[in-house]
Amino acid sequence: MRKITRRTMLAASAAFAVAPALAQQAKNMTLVVPFPPGGSTDAMARLLQAHLQTRLGRTVLVENKSGAAGSLGAVQVAKSAPDGMTFLVTFDSHAVIPAILEKPQLDVEKDLVPVFLIGTAPYVIATNASRPFKTFADVIAASKAKPGSIQYASVGIGTLGHLAMTMLAKQAGVDIVHVPYRGGGPAMNDVLGGHVDLIVGSAALVTAQLGPNLRPLLQLGRERLPSLKDTQTSMEAGFPDSETLAWWGIFAPTGTPPDVIASMAKSVKEILSEPAIATQLRETQQMSLLLADAKDFGIFFAKQVSTWGKVVRDNNIKA
Repeated sequence: MRKITRRTMLAASAAFAVAPALAQQAKNMTLVVPFPPGGSTDAMARLLQAHLQTRLGRTVLVENKSGAAGSLGAVQVAKSAPDGMTFLVTFDSHAVIPAILEKPQLDVEKDLVPVFLIGTAPYVIATNASRPFKTFADVIAASKAKPGSIQYASVGIGTLGHLAMTMLAKQAGVDIVHVPYRGGGPAMNDVLGGHVDLIVGSAALVTAQLGPNLRPLLQLGRERLPSLKDTQTSMEAGFPDSETLAWWGIFAPTGTPPDVIASMAKSVKEILSEPAIATQLRETQQMSLLLADAKDFGIFFAKQVSTWGKVVRDNNIKA
């Protein structure tokens, strides 16, 4: 039998002290995306996945947990251990969860904490090129001449595109029929096929398809995108309070230590600041990179929840 000495006891104590740290180091990090694969949020998570693995020296997984207006994935993250191993990579519709769901399973402002705001991009309204509309004013005129005759596609009920069109139609005093789809792909296919007159979607979704079959009518940012320099903004068209921006951000479970949040934000900022990656996001997503920390993201997010929650309630929109 091996003799137990003071030296062996000290060695054993040191091993027990190191074990939790080693276990933590060995644990995989998970980026939860609350939407199906293939969308812009999924693409963002997978971009970060590859670079975080290299920087952190650990396995980083992307898990798609879609459903219930993006709340299922958010709930999963909210219930995860606040140890810096689980993050939510999400999209603008996250701010609408409290208003659009009758009984949401989480409080988005209490159960999750902001980590990092990546960037924004304006929504864009476009029409099938076979339609006679050259500007959004043409759409308004046609709607007034024949109420309910024009349809528009969005990526779902309660999404920012849907809410933006609801506001615009209300301000213009017209009735434009909403046709919701489960994602940008199906919505775009029906517009290109001529089954629906208009589409409202993020700049990335719309600009990628502009050409012989799709014509832009209005962009919902404050300044014209370089790729849409001949297309009016909603402010120029007479709708000063209609700015609608897609945004991408990262959240963590409440209780995650501030230093862990700051470390994650620093890593993501360094990754997205690399010139090649920044250029890729600007060109493929039409994104304005904000790269904002937790404090600034928190202020931005609270305003988004307030603004879009009011639109949902004022117009009695239900998921």
